[in-house]
Amino acid sequence: MNRQPCIYILSSKRNGTLYTGATSNLVQRIWQHKNGFIDGFTKKYTVKNLVWYEMHSTMENAISREKAIKNWKRIWKLNLIEQFNPHWRDLYSEIF
Repeated sequence: MNRQPCIYILSSKRNGTLYTGATSNLVQRIWQHKNGFIDGFTKKYTVKNLVWYEMHSTMENAISREKAIKNWKRIWKLNLIEQFNPHWRDLYSEIF
């Protein structure tokens, strides 16, 4: 799963602060978030648990979907996570 366009949602805890992002290397990007190598929102609010992700065929598609999800109401994002990951497990160890 090294180079695959995808979008992801990180959470600080169950029903906590959410962050939506896009990347072409999910493993590397989540590692960076978890280890504080990305300054900004996720570092400031300790948002580092991978709770949802979705693969895409192109980076353009991933970015388009990311922008759409960022405009969603919070409840829609929570429902998306619950359908994919009802126990809000940190999925990082499962993406290697």
